Parts: sequence; C-alpha cells; structure tokens
Amino acid sequence: MQIVSLVPSATEMLFALGVGDDLIAVTHECDYPPEALQLPRITRSTLPEGLTAAQIDAEVKQRSLAGEALYDLDTELLHELQPDLIVTQALCKVCAVSEDDVRTIAEEIDSQPIVISLDPRTVGEVLGDARTLAQVTDTRDEAVDLIREASARIDRVRLAVRGAKRPRVAALEWLDPPYTAGHWTPQLVEYAGGDDVIGFAGEPSEEHTWEEIAAAEPDVVIAMPCGFSAEIAHREAEMHREQLRRIGAGQIVAVDGSAYFSRPGPRIVDGLELLAGVLHPDRIPPGSGQALIVDL
Repeated sequence: MQIVSLVPSATEMLFALGVGDDLIAVTHECDYPPEALQLPRITRSTLPEGLTAAQIDAEVKQRSLAGEALYDLDTELLHELQPDLIVTQALCKVCAVSEDDVRTIAEEIDSQPIVISLDPRTVGEVLGDARTLAQVTDTRDEAVDLIREASARIDRVRLAVRGAKRPRVAALEWLDPPYTAGHWTPQLVEYAGGDDVIGFAGEPSEEHTWEEIAAAEPDVVIAMPCGFSAEIAHREAEMHREQLRRIGAGQIVAVDGSAYFSRPGPRIVDGLELLAGVLHPDRIPPGSGQALIVDL
C-alpha cells in the first residue's frame, strides 16, 4: 500500500504501526521519527518566515476569516504518486491542508485513494486512531500492542500519583496572545496528578487574557506553544516574563509542545510522563522530554 500522510501525528502513528516503509510522501512538518525526514514533502506553509508569535496569530486569524489556505498541497506530485491511502484531519484548520480540498483532489486521482480523516479530541480517541489506521493497513496486531503498551504506561502514571496533593495547573498552548490548551491536554494534566484550572477536556483551545489566567490562580504554568520546541517555548516564556510573573504561580516550565502535546500521536504518553515528572518529581522519574524552568 502506498500512503501519503498530511498530518505529522498520523505519520508518527503509521511508523509506530510498522508501516513507515509504505509512506511515499509526508508534510513539511513531519520530523519524527527521523526516517520521516527522508521522505518527499508534499506540503508547504503559506505563512511568511520569521514572524513573531503575535504576527503568526494575526496572519492565521486574517486568512481564516478570508477563507485563504494556510498550507499549499503539491497536487501535481500527488497525482504522480498515485497513492492508495491519504491520511488527513479536520480537527484544526491551522494544522493541515483542508480536508474538503483533499477529498476533492483525491476524486481526480486515477488510483482513487481512500481518504481517512483523523479528528481525535480526547486521549481515548487518540489511541482509537491506531485502530482506525490498522483497519486499512492490515496492522491490527500492531495496533493492539501499541494501545496495550500506551494504556499500561498511562495506568502506571495514574497509580504513581494517586493520593498526592494535586497542584492547580494552567497549560498554555500559545503566549501572544495566550491560549489555554484543550482537547486531550487537560486529561493529560489530570492523569499526571494535577487540576487544569482553565482548560476543558475534549474542547478546543481557547484564547484568554492574562488577567483571566491569573484569576484562575494556578500553582504551575506549563508553556507548551503549539509547534515549538522546548528551547523556543522557553524563549517565548522569557519574552513574556512580566505577564507570567503577575500570574503568581510558584513554578513555570517550558516544554516541547510540538513533540508531546500538540500532535495527537503516540508521544502524548511521553508528554504525560513529562508532566507527571514536573508536577510530582518525588513520585515520577524524569521522562524523555525536557522541562525547562522559567526563571522569573
């Protein structure tokens, strides 16, 4: 089977299911696992390079209102590749090519590829996407193993933090302007032994004011800007040091949102372990990801 992935999380899931060799093209943002970097890129961002976080937000809002695309799809290459399966998403207009555009283009391709849209909103639905992909890639056994292992790791974290004092947490998916993380992230906070005081599980991320975040009185702020590494997240947090200081939280850390939180793929379990290590370092050993302390 020849597969084109238009979503980084789907690329990670397909590799985790053992069908990475079937991938023939991925997006310009697919950077994990390292083997994905060797595959042809079939999309590009239409946003100018070098924008600040505030400028990115303004561009996205303006283009969304105007109905303009945020990503370009190389339709000529897609026709040349003749895929059997295209994996896309409709959960976030900012994150991928429009699902409607993909389905329209797929109808014009001689191979008549199957189009699957992955749109998880909860941790359970993220793991359920493994089953969805397994059905069309004949990897049911691999999906069972993947889900079993992920579920066991989640259970180990929840058991380890059981009975611990639960800090109040604000998870910020963007800082200029501030957005609180939604969808599966509030669940990850809960599983990690915290109480998300401003985000709602299963609901989209939401723009807030710094005053609203301060009014929620979080003990811990997690800066996890969508698409940014831990180092860039730390830099962004330092640029907003005054606003973060006024929140009054006892601890502020920056993490890799791109790897562990923004993408609904297998590595959200790594994100859970990372969060638990931040909130309860006496109960959970450090995970594989970085948590950089923001010095206020």
